[in-house]
Amino acid sequence: MKNFITIEGCDGVGKTFQTNLLKQYCKENGIDNVVFTREPGGSYIAEQIRDIILDAKNSGMDDMCEAFLYASSRIQHLHDIVKPALEQGKVVFCDRFVHSSYAYQGVGRGLGYEKIKSLNELAVGEYMPEFTIFLDLSPEKAFERKGGADKTDRLENVDNSFHVKVYQGYKRVIAENPEKFVVIDASGTVEQTQQKLREVLRQKGVLK
Repeated sequence: MKNFITIEGCDGVGKTFQTNLLKQYCKENGIDNVVFTREPGGSYIAEQIRDIILDAKNSGMDDMCEAFLYASSRIQHLHDIVKPALEQGKVVFCDRFVHSSYAYQGVGRGLGYEKIKSLNELAVGEYMPEFTIFLDLSPEKAFERKGGADKTDRLENVDNSFHVKVYQGYKRVIAENPEKFVVIDASGTVEQTQQKLREVLRQKGVLK
């Protein structure tokens, strides 16, 4: 979907921080034809689903229940935020989207890549990103730089082998869709990664 851009990466890579820096850059430079949102969440109902998914107290959640909750949040988010913004001609930047489910639930949870892909094809229909930026940093390095997992986040607190599988899941998605991904080495400083992110968007004609 034209003008729909998603930003992906493993936990701890700094994806949300980089997205917020980009939002600040757009604001400071008068770039107002943009919408920044996130998944899971982004709208009132979708944020309530997010709270259920990520609450560390919900450790007994079934993996397939988790997958369906992500898809449900995604449907609502598309309805409330993404579709209206695109119809108004805005550029939408989304912090995580459908490829997170492929990597986290499909591969990380072991539910099956194709099964989760099929579930989310039902959820999003034609609303696939025009392209996706993947901030590339291994989970070991990401958590080391971050200083460990967020104890309140149910997903971050899964053991490291899960996050390694998630990283491998992302690599599979990228290998199967190379024309839809831009991979950015996120091992440098915050400023270096942000500069790379903006340069990609300039090359794509999103930023001037």
